[in-house]
Amino acid sequence: QVQVAESGGGSVQAGGSLRLSCAAPGYPSSRMCMAWFRQAPGTEREGLAAIYTGIYTDAPITYYANSVRGRFTISQDNATNTAWLQMNGLKPEDTATYYCAADPGADNGALDVWRYTLWGQGTQVTVSS
Repeated sequence: QVQVAESGGGSVQAGGSLRLSCAAPGYPSSRMCMAWFRQAPGTEREGLAAIYTGIYTDAPITYYANSVRGRFTISQDNATNTAWLQMNGLKPEDTATYYCAADPGADNGALDVWRYTLWGQGTQVTVSS
């Protein structure tokens, strides 16, 4: 059973853009944190961006890794547990498998792998120079 499903990967030239989508249906939308990670061969999984909507937050809170801040933007439709990662200014070093993750019942957001219990199967992003 697929708990989290990603889509939108592909190949693009350096400087181009891609938009990834992620859905985590069937879970309560309050206190939901959704995040994007990536992993290139031979490297550890890296947290890129997270978005958290808590019970007492008026607006979602976003978190970014320094490596993508200013180039990538995470957004969500909290009512449907759908999240997107808009990636602009892509570089060859952004080539990796990208994973969406979700943490239902979270108290805050984070970019730590261990925080997330639901993972997608990954989608490949390839950036050529």
